[in-house]
Amino acid sequence: MEAAARGEPRPRPGPGPRVLELYSGIGGMHWALRESCIPAEVIAAIDINTVANEVYKHNFPSTHLYPKTIEGMTLDDFNRLDFDMILMSPPCQPFTRIGSQKDVLDPRTKSFLYILDILPRLSKTPKYILLENVKGFETSVARDKLIQTLESCGYNYQEFLLTPTCLGIPNSRLRYFLIAKLQPGAFCFQTVNWILEGFPHHERDDWKQSKLPSSDQTLSTGDHTEKLNNSECGHADNSKCQEMETLIYKLETSGHLERKLKQNNNLSIQMIQDFLEEKLQNPSQYLISPKVLMRYALVLDIVGLTCRRSVCFTKGYGHYAEGTGSVLQTASDVELSTVFQEFETLSENEKLAQLSKLKLRYFTPREIANLHGFPAEFNFPEKISVKQSYRLLGNSLNIHVVAKLIELLVQ
Repeated sequence: MEAAARGEPRPRPGPGPRVLELYSGIGGMHWALRESCIPAEVIAAIDINTVANEVYKHNFPSTHLYPKTIEGMTLDDFNRLDFDMILMSPPCQPFTRIGSQKDVLDPRTKSFLYILDILPRLSKTPKYILLENVKGFETSVARDKLIQTLESCGYNYQEFLLTPTCLGIPNSRLRYFLIAKLQPGAFCFQTVNWILEGFPHHERDDWKQSKLPSSDQTLSTGDHTEKLNNSECGHADNSKCQEMETLIYKLETSGHLERKLKQNNNLSIQMIQDFLEEKLQNPSQYLISPKVLMRYALVLDIVGLTCRRSVCFTKGYGHYAEGTGSVLQTASDVELSTVFQEFETLSENEKLAQLSKLKLRYFTPREIANLHGFPAEFNFPEKISVKQSYRLLGNSLNIHVVAKLIELLVQ
């Protein structure tokens, strides 16, 4: 009665793990848990972002959502939830390569450090933990503290760097993941003390690594420029490339074009058109304005309907043009190279006329959600704007990748 009076979830038996979703956002972890088909129940979610919470409640109205900081939860609060699994995606800003990289000195890591402090003191240590963060977390002090805590609590664990392209999804979103299982529980694959860049083939005793593209020859433009100038993702300054290679058109070198051609010829990856809405309700709002075209045409990452690649979508998509995600060429009968031939010699009006042939538009929030693996039944409340939707999706994760990791964690 006391727990019910406080509006807290009542402990109740279930067929599988009781899951606590931290930094729940718009529910990416929750959707991934559903996709994994693991018999589990999300007994509580915690997030301070009021807009994200509206989306979460809209899609999961029966899940108890705490609209508060994680530090606002006491040890007793956590113990009362009686959870077996933690799914979490802590703030990534302290670890991004375009951020201040303050690591544990960044105030935004306070809640994560609080979790690490609470974990050994829980009355029941959760059996499973899954964490997602940006590439860069793996070299942080915060990661070292996480590993120290897991080892002291008696967890087996495995770290990964994964991107959705390894599952045939035409979107680069390289992220750090960790899965941990409380001993004596063992994984269905042999763990190693290095970061895996693919999913292990656990059905074999002598597991082998399913290797992701690790060289610049097979990375997307976004991942390639990330390596060159520490950009988080997207199309960035190519000055270092230009020192080595001659520009062909746009800001593309022969190396860039070769990589993109190789990606677009990779039949194991789906086409962009498989993720698009059949009919847009208001297509004009997604068209790229002449002002943006004229200013950013050379740095936009442009993909066509039959392309098998796109760069990482960030929370600035639709607001900032450069480095925030790919844009879509809807004119399938126009060659991109022909539009940019001798582009710098054209007048302003001629440039705009050339660019207009491509019929460029932004991906819609629903299309980005599709690329991120959100199911058809996921949707935003009507009062959530397009700009807010982009921000929330940019802070979210790829559900297909996380679902597969949950399967590896629990099997």
